[in-house]
Amino acid sequence: MNKLIDHTLLKATATPADIEKLCAEAVVYAFKSVCVNPCYVPLAKEKLAGTDVLVCTVIGFPLGADTIADKRAQTREAVKNGADELDMVINLGKAKAGDYDYVREEVAEVVKAAEGRTVKVILETCYLTDEEKQALARVAAESGAAFVKTSTGFGTGGATESDVRLLRAAVPAAVGVKASGGIKTREDALRMIAAGANRIGTSSGVTIMKEE
Repeated sequence: MNKLIDHTLLKATATPADIEKLCAEAVVYAFKSVCVNPCYVPLAKEKLAGTDVLVCTVIGFPLGADTIADKRAQTREAVKNGADELDMVINLGKAKAGDYDYVREEVAEVVKAAEGRTVKVILETCYLTDEEKQALARVAAESGAAFVKTSTGFGTGGATESDVRLLRAAVPAAVGVKASGGIKTREDALRMIAAGANRIGTSSGVTIMKEE
């Protein structure tokens, strides 16, 4: 279980001390990664030096409404600062308008700027129809995403088993599915894994591992 968890702290009020605590917990439980806001990538990289815990950060978070140039620049900065993985939010307004070419371009640009690092594409499924979820998951996969991800955790809803199944069915086996948003217990995590999730984004990683 621990190697499926991105141990996450993306609150606006997170302090450097909070991030240091997050990293220490990630080392104790050997989580796959910590997921932090971009300003804390250098700190997380420093605190996790010499461990196999990865540093993940977010791009265009949480609204996805940044320009493509902004997202590209954010990605380059994150890479320069030591990020190993990048979770980007798609432009939901463009997606809802059916402009999938725009989404395809922005994902491809972030993937290119990531220079081979893992890119997870956040669809924010609470705002999408089932058809949109699957169509956008395919767009993300075709554009080079390593994962499609359900949610930011800041929308009107988080991960659901049905959404994880929809995304899993929409993308090739080589593309992962990350369930994120509202996963607070071991039981929650196991349900998402059973539905097809390869990665779990949660701020409750310690609680889940204590239950495990």
